[in-house]
Amino acid sequence: MAYLWIKALHLIAVISWMAGMLYLPRLFVYHCDAPKGSIQSETFKIMERRLLKAIINPAMIATWVLGLVLVWQGGWWTSGWFHAKFLLVLVLSGVHGFLSKTVKVFAADANTRPARFYRMINEVPTVLMIAIVILVIVKPF
Repeated sequence: MAYLWIKALHLIAVISWMAGMLYLPRLFVYHCDAPKGSIQSETFKIMERRLLKAIINPAMIATWVLGLVLVWQGGWWTSGWFHAKFLLVLVLSGVHGFLSKTVKVFAADANTRPARFYRMINEVPTVLMIAIVILVIVKPF
């Protein structure tokens, strides 16, 4: 029974993490169009920082902790699908790190990338999420 509760909490954490990972690059897209030092730019800085600190970071930590507990309890360490999933979650965590760094770049008014770059980055978590879900549900190998 505990396994199912941990699984439910893990899924809630994943949904929260992904929601933030999909929303933050969209904020960057709009932030690119805001003049530096403007009220709009300062509002985006607050939104980005709060999203990262209050939702994305805690959700990622919960996802990792609960996921590792599930792997340990379920004995999934030796499964091929788990190895592939683990690799993709590492990549997703790297994207998380990039987005975290980008929040700091925008906070310092030092962004040099165009909005188009962040539109493309916005798709990366989606593609990773699709692959991870397929691996977990279908367990193809």
